[in-house]
Amino acid sequence: MSGSGMARLMLLDTASLYFRAFYGVPDTIRRKDGTPVNAVRGLLDMIAKLTTDFQATHLIACWDNNWRPKWRVDLIPSYKSHRVAKEVSSGPDVEVVPEALQAQIPLISHVLELAGIAVVGVDDHEADDVIGSYAGRQSMPVDVVTGDRDLFQLVDDEKSIRVIYTARGMKNLEVLTEVDVVRKYRVLPQQYADFATLRGDSSDGLPGVAGIGEKTAASLLATHGSLAGLLEAAEAADGGLSAGVKAKLAAAADYLEVAPAVVNVVRDLDLPSLDEVGAQLKPVTGVSRDQLQELSTEWNLGGAVKRLLDAFDAPR
Repeated sequence: MSGSGMARLMLLDTASLYFRAFYGVPDTIRRKDGTPVNAVRGLLDMIAKLTTDFQATHLIACWDNNWRPKWRVDLIPSYKSHRVAKEVSSGPDVEVVPEALQAQIPLISHVLELAGIAVVGVDDHEADDVIGSYAGRQSMPVDVVTGDRDLFQLVDDEKSIRVIYTARGMKNLEVLTEVDVVRKYRVLPQQYADFATLRGDSSDGLPGVAGIGEKTAASLLATHGSLAGLLEAAEAADGGLSAGVKAKLAAAADYLEVAPAVVNVVRDLDLPSLDEVGAQLKPVTGVSRDQLQELSTEWNLGGAVKRLLDAFDAPR
């Protein structure tokens, strides 16, 4: 790191990263007892690389306390329904997660704790909502690390909020500012949630508006500015919309009424401050460092622990 002293907050979409680590590192990497540790090893290497390359001074691993909040499902029942392994009436539904990854999630939590990495989740909300709520209230630049497009809506050049997009792998990271979002989708970041609402997203179980794809959605938002503006135009006699588009919007009226609340990231959660959660990165010392170094051998984590410790030891 440069040691320049400029503060920068990094917010991790943690589940997105450990899923990517699980599929990116061979699951033949196991502890002596046979428990796989590929996701643990991969996640530690990701954090070491990301915090070093992007000169983070503060770090929060944002957590899915509920990956499929009931209030979102009540509005759109198909929301993430294809990823449900078991419905639970009294708490979060059980997500389809490979058994070999599920066994590693407690190990990941333990290692993050030993490394002094702040982990923040909020009941009845996804990590996206935690990220959105932290990102918008900082005076320092913010890097959001995710493999999901949903968080493109947070990109804001004026507030120095970027997305570090991991979908193409850690060797092909994309750093997205406003111009990059526009280049990819022909919409501004603040239009992205409306764009996703219109287009739909099969990965989240969002049906979208039948007959309106990416190009049409982008064109409509370029003309009308927002979903609200588009719907106003649809109601007006001289709104400039074709009969076909009006018919498509009318057929999806019920969906369009509730979708924005589902697609838009929550930005006003009551969260502890960066100081309260210990977000500032610092060297791991004492018993925690000793335990991490012991786990490196016991858990067959290779050089991942050393790389993480070295990254956190570096001056900021």
